[in-house]
Amino acid sequence: MTEFKLPDIGEGIVECEVVEWRINEGDVIEEDQPVVEVMTDKALVEITAPEAGRVTRLHVPKGEIARVHAPLFAYEAEGEATESAAPEPQETPAGESAGTTPQAAAPQVSAKDFILPDLGEGIVECEVVEWRIAEGETIEEDQPVVDVMTDKAMMEITAPEAGQVTRLHVAKGEIARVHAPLFAYAPAHGEEAEETARAPAPADAAPRPAAPSRAETPPASGLGPHGRIPASPAVRRLLREHGLRLEQVPGSGKQGRVLKEDIQAFLERGDTAAAAPPPAGEAAPSARPPSEEAEVRVEPLRGVRAAMARQMVASASTIPHFQYGEELDVTELLALRARLKPEAEARGTKVTLMPFFMKAMALAIRDFPILNSRLNEAGDEIHYLPSCNIGMAVDGKAGLMVPNVKGVERLTLLEIAGEIQRLTHDAREGRVASSDLKGGTISISNIGALGGTYAAPIINAPEVAIVAIGKTQWLPRFDSHDAVVKRAIMTVTWAGDHRLIDGGTIARFCNAWKGYLEAPETMLLHLG
Repeated sequence: MTEFKLPDIGEGIVECEVVEWRINEGDVIEEDQPVVEVMTDKALVEITAPEAGRVTRLHVPKGEIARVHAPLFAYEAEGEATESAAPEPQETPAGESAGTTPQAAAPQVSAKDFILPDLGEGIVECEVVEWRIAEGETIEEDQPVVDVMTDKAMMEITAPEAGQVTRLHVAKGEIARVHAPLFAYAPAHGEEAEETARAPAPADAAPRPAAPSRAETPPASGLGPHGRIPASPAVRRLLREHGLRLEQVPGSGKQGRVLKEDIQAFLERGDTAAAAPPPAGEAAPSARPPSEEAEVRVEPLRGVRAAMARQMVASASTIPHFQYGEELDVTELLALRARLKPEAEARGTKVTLMPFFMKAMALAIRDFPILNSRLNEAGDEIHYLPSCNIGMAVDGKAGLMVPNVKGVERLTLLEIAGEIQRLTHDAREGRVASSDLKGGTISISNIGALGGTYAAPIINAPEVAIVAIGKTQWLPRFDSHDAVVKRAIMTVTWAGDHRLIDGGTIARFCNAWKGYLEAPETMLLHLG
């Protein structure tokens, strides 16, 4: 059986409506015979048969939407139909005695196409970054099969069921389209299992043990046979829609598999338990091998890098930036961090200076709420945001990402540190949830972590400000008695949206933020 996939029917067209089928299932068709009329947003298009054969299935009913590169109808080519229609010989084959029973042919399981599911709102395509399987390999249910890159994050696609891979439709580095075939596989218990269920069992067949009920099978450690929590693509999408992470929802299925019912029960309970950090030993896709060509290497700009390029061009060209620089004396802050570090590590959390930067920023914003606002699209309203969601730029495997810590004003330093640790790990693996990338209100870029001293950052629109933090340097300074002392000095550079923020406002805000950081014990007066 052959699947006829809807071909490209015009530049930029990704779907069309089936207006009229001119064939029915079971009909015999000829090459170039008109089989269906479809309507795009531009014209009525007639689709013809690629070769002669017999129609076995119409995938898209009349009036429904068909997608380009997705199966439209199935047919048996003329040769295939002849072979399947040929009667089996009744006579005993030559070379076999009349009393010998010929060996039964092995059941044939037809291949199925795995259709790339919805990856997120507005996402219609993605780049295949790395195949983890090859044609001919056997796969298990929920086994990671491919890493794909959207314009937001890297995603892992898993096998829907056990079987054998027959074909990879999209090569590494190529573009795969949502709702189009990604790979084909022969299910391990496909048509054979269905036939067994319909036919009576032979007398000498041993009965198969009944599968244990869900109540009898306690969830395992939460990790399936491939070192990850099992969940279907539909379940993962439902988690993204509710802003949840897979680790948050206890799975009741086999080997800790998360089901839709688990998500619904989790939401009904109103659980807000923090997610456990992903396992440190989780395998990451291997890096691309360096090009061996001596000539210019051309690489398409796709995924997160392409999205960042578009956003930065739009921000730099539509927002009037102005810069403001300052020095921070973080000597006391470093000493406080050193005292708190052992206790935090005992709780499994690594404390850097970033939680202090964020907490001090949230405290300073209480007096300068304009820094936590945004301008509407018409440019005639200022929207003051109720929560301080501070983003941090992370140089990850997929490119620059800016996940944000939600509600910093309500979190303790330890909670902020835990969120930073989680988001940094996810960003460096290229697997940040879309909910972690949305809703930021102000951003921090820690260029000092790479050795930089100064930077002129570009605002992460629609936010109104961003600060770049330089590296800490031990420099000589004069104390109150004019004596030269050794102090830890850090340079910070702000970029502000000059439509909303003037120089005086950013200077006063920076001074308030600086006060909390240079005398960190003063933050205790304002912690809830």
